[in-house]
Amino acid sequence: MSESSDSGAVAARYRHRTIMVDGLRTHYLEAGAGEPVVLLHGGEFGASAEIGWERTIDALATRYHVIAPDMLGFGESAKVVDFTDGRGLRIRHIARLCAILGIDSAFFVGNSMGAVNLFADTTADTPRLPVRAMVTICGGGQIQANEHMQALYDFDATLPAMRRIVTALFASPAYPADEEYVQRRFESAIAPGAWESLAAARFRRPGADAPPAAGDRPYERVRVPTLVVEGGADKLLPPGWAAELAARIPDGDSVVVDAAGHCPQLEQPETVNALLLEFLDAQSTTATAPEFARSGRESIRG
Repeated sequence: MSESSDSGAVAARYRHRTIMVDGLRTHYLEAGAGEPVVLLHGGEFGASAEIGWERTIDALATRYHVIAPDMLGFGESAKVVDFTDGRGLRIRHIARLCAILGIDSAFFVGNSMGAVNLFADTTADTPRLPVRAMVTICGGGQIQANEHMQALYDFDATLPAMRRIVTALFASPAYPADEEYVQRRFESAIAPGAWESLAAARFRRPGADAPPAAGDRPYERVRVPTLVVEGGADKLLPPGWAAELAARIPDGDSVVVDAAGHCPQLEQPETVNALLLEFLDAQSTTATAPEFARSGRESIRG
């Protein structure tokens, strides 16, 4: 293969922790010290905190206390689903985890579903998460109806289906060609209860109203500094969605990461880690790094 995905497991210094949160097994990764940063992973089959943030945690931990939980139904956390309020259950669960860990104010970074959960909470009548500022990566725009979206929904617990998911998530063809990486995500997706909990979460009663479109969310309610990150080669979200969304947030900015799909933090980690540190340092009360440069509504990095 002429192009390498550089996508194998990353040697890291983060620690694995497991606690009970309201009777539910909750696994999270932890590293660093200082002001807390909570990382929320995506919602595709096979997702987990480690798979989603393994190229991010150590970089942020040089200046911050990083917490990356497996959300309910994913990784090593409990495989449970609330059929009446699945998103709300996950948000409340992360809020309770923060409370148990003594975190009453934190920076949050979310990718895909994690980003959508952040927007769902910060636009709610009564937000539950202790969000001080946030970065949302490839989450909040309207997912396009195409073969890549279908790949995310049609996973039948086979290796070829996982390869289609990996193809949908990344701009580079090196990722679906990397047998070890596809196998790793596949094994995460078929761990006991993992497929069942995520497949069940996608059920919708025949005749039930469709969920509201992403654009219908009242982003004007977001009252924390927000950076919206778009993958320049995202196969799931349309070009320009981040700038449009950020323009609706009172203190919002956007950036496009070139040569990146739906998971820029994995595909272009150096670029994304630099963006995260710049943004967080600008909001920090203790960081001494230069402030995040605000040069208009949209920046291009790559």
